[in-house]
Amino acid sequence: MRDDIIGAISTPPGEGGIAIVRISGEGSIKKVKQIFQARVSSKDLLVQKPFMLTLGWLKDEEDEILDEVMVATMKAPRSYTGEEMVEINCHGGVIPARRCLQRVLSTGIRLAEPGEFTRRAFMNGKMDAAQAEAVIDIIRAKTDRGLKLAMKQLEGKNSDYVKELEDFLVEANMLVEANLDFSEDVGDLDYEQLRQLLLKTSAGIEKMLKSGELGDIYKEGISVSICGKPNVGKSSLLNALLRKERAIVTDVPGTTRDLIEEYINIKGIPVKLIDTAGIRETRDLVEQIGISRAQQAVRDSDLVIFLLDIEAGMNDEDRAIYNDIENKERVIVLINKDDLMVKNISEEDTKKNFPELKVIWASTKEDIGIQELEDVIEKMAVTGLMDYDNLGLTVSLRQKESLLAGKKYIQEALDAMGEVTLDCLGVDLQNAMASLGEITGRNLKEESINRIFKEFCIGK
Repeated sequence: MRDDIIGAISTPPGEGGIAIVRISGEGSIKKVKQIFQARVSSKDLLVQKPFMLTLGWLKDEEDEILDEVMVATMKAPRSYTGEEMVEINCHGGVIPARRCLQRVLSTGIRLAEPGEFTRRAFMNGKMDAAQAEAVIDIIRAKTDRGLKLAMKQLEGKNSDYVKELEDFLVEANMLVEANLDFSEDVGDLDYEQLRQLLLKTSAGIEKMLKSGELGDIYKEGISVSICGKPNVGKSSLLNALLRKERAIVTDVPGTTRDLIEEYINIKGIPVKLIDTAGIRETRDLVEQIGISRAQQAVRDSDLVIFLLDIEAGMNDEDRAIYNDIENKERVIVLINKDDLMVKNISEEDTKKNFPELKVIWASTKEDIGIQELEDVIEKMAVTGLMDYDNLGLTVSLRQKESLLAGKKYIQEALDAMGEVTLDCLGVDLQNAMASLGEITGRNLKEESINRIFKEFCIGK
């Protein structure tokens, strides 16, 4: 890692009350002092108390005022990066922020690379690799629940859990090494004690992986397609779930000809709703393209809401659409227009045609069944994972790979126990510990570190 001074705009582009230009590296305060004049002459940045804001002017090369700003200084190691830092609060807007950054860079400060501030925090021991990954999850959180999970990781919950697993492996490794080095003093290796330690570690890894799957749902969300023949109420259902008029609703079949996608928050889960074109036989080329896209969306979605019109009943066209849906266990059947007097679908019909599926009787017009639908979507999304909710962990792809590698080495040790020499057994234990160590960053190689920070924005 380079140890020069870096700077970047840390706030999003666009108009706003303020924009922040962040600078980090030894000598940052001295550099900024060259271009800053405090309103009160006694307020010298070099002796100003850390974390105090100093009001003044940012000056250009001709000593003209560029902007009125407030400057905060931070001394190492008590800063985000662990280095000397300065944050310049200038007026918001693209031009003021850009001019401020350009003036900062004119002093010889280098433009920061994406994620370089957080990378320096990691390299300086202010956070471990798992906590660094949490930063990007916080920025990208789509719901309060996703944000809460990311904050737990930033606080070190993932690292603490991994540390517990590592302690089991360390104890197991000590048993093997003690028997190798001091067999006459410690006696024969207690294979049952070793087995129990490895089984506890493997079970802990599996729990973390399952909790990570649940965390992914709250972090990344799921996709839900609404499908059915024309005029069963797909667009009305989309509008009812969104609580706004997003899709055009008419009595004319084929109104929706392309996919309409919107995100909503259902019990903390980001859900991408996809309103699809009504599926039917048609010679209209544009509608055919829309139907083809609808069928693809249904295949790709995590869940599918299959709509029926209670007044129209269920005919061969409906059955053909339903039969084309793969993996029926991900289907929710919604009988729409239940507020109408004429009902041509009965409970017996649904039991006969959808014996294993959840059926909801609803009316998008009267807001009947919408809350039940949301409850069912949440339940189906987290099926089999709620037992791991108490862990409250999110697991990145990188962490998942390390956990799976660790579990593989542990399983190899379990399989080889009593069949191979102790030094061979020790190799598997060392590899398992190294894999878990990658999660917090103790054993990370340069390419792995680059992988963590490549998705960060400049300024973070």
